[in-house]
Amino acid sequence: MLMKALVLILVLILVYMVFFKKSREKELGKNSTTKKKEKIEDIMVECPTCKTYVSKKEGILSNGHYFCSKECLTNKG
Repeated sequence: MLMKALVLILVLILVYMVFFKKSREKELGKNSTTKKKEKIEDIMVECPTCKTYVSKKEGILSNGHYFCSKECLTNKG
């Protein structure tokens, strides 16, 4: 009786590994390849006041120049 229970448990584990584990690995593999294909498309520009670089998405645009902060924008001198 105990031997039959152990065999049944082993069969269930093998079925799980064959059918479910491989499908999860495929899904994980697909997610990692899509992340590799994504590119970071953000251009860094120099703040004319303090000469640090800021991304265009985060910078403050004023008169065709990107500033890193409001302080640099007001002190553009």
